[in-house]
Amino acid sequence: QRAVFKISSNNKNYCLKKVYYDERNLLFVYSAMEWLYRNNIKVPKLLPSYDKCRYIIYEGMLFILTPWVEGEKCDFDSLSDLNLSIETLAKLHKCSKDFSPIDGSEKRIGLEDYYLSVNKHFNELLENANLAFSYKDKFSKIYLKNFDNNLALAKLSLEISSSINNNDLSISLCHGDYVNKNILIDNKDVWIIDFDKCSYDYCSHDIAYFLRRLLKRPSSNWSTYLTLEVIDSYLENNTLNESDFKYILAYLAFPQKFWKISRDYYNNIKKCNPISFCTLLEKGLERSENQLDFIYRLIRIIEDKYS
Repeated sequence: QRAVFKISSNNKNYCLKKVYYDERNLLFVYSAMEWLYRNNIKVPKLLPSYDKCRYIIYEGMLFILTPWVEGEKCDFDSLSDLNLSIETLAKLHKCSKDFSPIDGSEKRIGLEDYYLSVNKHFNELLENANLAFSYKDKFSKIYLKNFDNNLALAKLSLEISSSINNNDLSISLCHGDYVNKNILIDNKDVWIIDFDKCSYDYCSHDIAYFLRRLLKRPSSNWSTYLTLEVIDSYLENNTLNESDFKYILAYLAFPQKFWKISRDYYNNIKKCNPISFCTLLEKGLERSENQLDFIYRLIRIIEDKYS
């Protein structure tokens, strides 16, 4: 089923979107977008129905309507687009530290203990290695060949995350999926769309999520330069403390793709397509060494530059 429709009426364009969560969650999303709209962050405004509701229910499905946002998707190969995007994220975080949703909303709260998450995933990597030694198929051989580098990354992530003081982490309303497809740029105006995953969460999670999506690309290839550009642009508009930096480092260090693909493979080994999983695993693994070198460099730079 299609979830998003472009509607044209009276020479104006609108976005009709089906949402896949309940009304309480939709009220939280509406609260977040309205809060940001009133704080001069450019987001689509939910248009009212004839009965003054901000959504409609049609055949048991929820739909919202907003003006259609013009603009081009953020170009990750454009330094200007990157700076505009991260400056906007910093302003979003800064203006929404005191955000409170309207009554009746689901209380969306992230605030996951990242150390516990990394520790769980780290042990799964070790379990997958045991399975790889047992199965000895093509996927397992690729996994074991690349295991040492990725284990080193996971160890770094575990070590760094263990020293995070969760009580010191900066908290605000967070987008939850702040990547280029949800950032539209029209001249110098930055529009943020798709707040389906927004919640009250750690600011560093939004930043790290954005950075990982940027850096794992072949053209970015774990660039220290781009990372520092993003961090500096953020710091021009908001603050980060020691725990925030540790969270970002731990998040960028963890070998997410290596862990996720191997987990999915061994959980579904009897019914999955092994050729497809081998292709998925091999794609990007040649940059694991770059990621490890990048993390070591970034640790030193952050200690020297932002201490």
